[in-house]
Amino acid sequence: MPGHRLDPIDRKILSELQADGRMTNVELARRVGISAPPCLRRVRVLEEMGLIRGYHADVDARALGFEVQVFANVGLQSQAEADLRAFENRCREWPLVRECHMLNGEVDFILKCVAPDLSSFQAFLTDQLLTTPNVASVKTSLVIRGAKDEPGVPFDVLEDRLSRSA
Repeated sequence: MPGHRLDPIDRKILSELQADGRMTNVELARRVGISAPPCLRRVRVLEEMGLIRGYHADVDARALGFEVQVFANVGLQSQAEADLRAFENRCREWPLVRECHMLNGEVDFILKCVAPDLSSFQAFLTDQLLTTPNVASVKTSLVIRGAKDEPGVPFDVLEDRLSRSA
């Protein structure tokens, strides 16, 4: 249903589920102001459209023993599409890499990595990342603390923009 346009109820459903993906369909329906059966149908359509990609628990990495978080800026020797895809596929195989984003600018990729300790990250860096074919450079930044970690998108900004264009 790629031509399906989101109405305010669809956007409210997405906003509510983004904030709390564990709520029941009955509670979601109450919050968005419709009955449960059409709410469930809408959620299923949003899932089929790929707008809801999954439901996840927000776990505390440090409380689970992952004390180290690092951003790694990776430069590649070749930016040919096959080489970019090969690097992305390799990143998907590495458990310590939690996010991988291709960038425009001075570096080709930024990786968000978590590790139990600095020596574990260093082993990953020297034994895996730096030895990967096509990797030309890696610059790392150790996270001291995080000030904000907000998942999803800011629906209030979207609603404001839509109300001004209406």
